[in-house]
Amino acid sequence: MAETAEKIRIDKWLWHARFFKTRSLSAKVVSAGKCRVNGMPVSKPAYGVSAGDVLTFPQNDDIRVIKLVALGTRRGSAPEAQALYSDLDPPKPKEKSVAAPRFDGGGRPGKRDRRELEKLRRDVLE
Repeated sequence: MAETAEKIRIDKWLWHARFFKTRSLSAKVVSAGKCRVNGMPVSKPAYGVSAGDVLTFPQNDDIRVIKLVALGTRRGSAPEAQALYSDLDPPKPKEKSVAAPRFDGGGRPGKRDRRELEKLRRDVLE
């Protein structure tokens, strides 16, 4: 009799590894067909993954490429979760974007806010 490799549901593993706050969120990403296992699209949250598989999935505005190192038995602390995978393509640092001047939204912008907006528009156009 051949031994079967130990497997765990993909949504459960993503939740154990703390990529998603809830298991239902991880199941939604997988159900939407946005997750790949070893380059093959997966659309069922019950798909079994094992150690050595490579997962590709979106998280926030990044595409994460993760190699499973171990299967978790529970959702533990962050260091425990980071031991479950190795990051093949770590997220890039966010570029500084041109942000609008500070305005709290309470009423109309004042003269100073208007001048900052105009300065920002001039800088962007140049």
